Amino acid sequence: MKRREFLTTAAVAGVAAGAGAAPALAQEKVGTIGVAIPSATHGFMGGLNFHAQDTIKRLQQVYPQLDFVLATAGNAGKMVNDIEDMVATRNISALVVLPFESEPLTSPVQAVKEAGIWVTVVDRGLSVEGIEDLYVAGDNPGFGRVAGEYFAQNLESGKKIVVLRGIPTTLDNERVEAFTAAIDGSGIEVLDMQHGNWNRDDAFNVMQDFLSKYPQIDAVWAADDDMAIGAMEAIAQAGRTEEMWVMGGAGMKEIIRRIADGDPQLPANVTYPPAQISTAIELTALKLVSSTPVSGRFIIGSQLVTPENAEQFYFPDSPF
Repeated sequence: MKRREFLTTAAVAGVAAGAGAAPALAQEKVGTIGVAIPSATHGFMGGLNFHAQDTIKRLQQVYPQLDFVLATAGNAGKMVNDIEDMVATRNISALVVLPFESEPLTSPVQAVKEAGIWVTVVDRGLSVEGIEDLYVAGDNPGFGRVAGEYFAQNLESGKKIVVLRGIPTTLDNERVEAFTAAIDGSGIEVLDMQHGNWNRDDAFNVMQDFLSKYPQIDAVWAADDDMAIGAMEAIAQAGRTEEMWVMGGAGMKEIIRRIADGDPQLPANVTYPPAQISTAIELTALKLVSSTPVSGRFIIGSQLVTPENAEQFYFPDSPF
């Protein structure tokens, strides 16, 4: 989805150029933006890391009066340490954070806010509402709802499904609640739900467990393209590929290509762009260099991808 995502960030950059044109000419430093995100441990985060680095590089040219510090973490504990270090040693004026997990990051981010620092939360919300000044994310309830509606429309009453959840976070809860509501009354039976942590290996293991426990599975909501790949590997090893189809999510180019080619195991997908981090960083920069109002919620809608429209969402040069 590279083209669509860059259109979004370009539009924001255009606003930035207009609203912050005068301050951008000044060389005196006006602040430092700290960016704390998870490491590139899977496809979506790889794309998100790419867009974070690319946006910071670009904004350093647009806003020479701003400094940026980027830290990536493979676990919640390191992310907490990274944020505390940004406050203590870099004197950040604003924090852009995609929490590794909601609960462990809530108190540390709240402490940042209480220190008078602007806070932008991306994607995974905190476990307490209202801490952040700005929230930027894909449409998580929409992500689950669109997937659930597809299942309800394409499976008969009595069909059996399994669900792979992500990392325990508020966004995962929002997705699953919306998916469950969308299939309510359809007669679809949810056999099991387990956390695959948006990880191929974890999803492989969870799917192996599902396959050993349930002789009939008609479809899988993997809720993430990396998890979909792990689940499909387990299904293939069990020799049950013909029995069930799989829906992931986020628009990984490998998955979109297979949908466009009419792969019966992958009939559809739901978008969730990793370039949302670009929107978050750009809006935060606008806050520091101009009087542009940017507080509140910025939600990027989810769209259903099918063989009929998949080519619109396939960009082979995309990092994800």
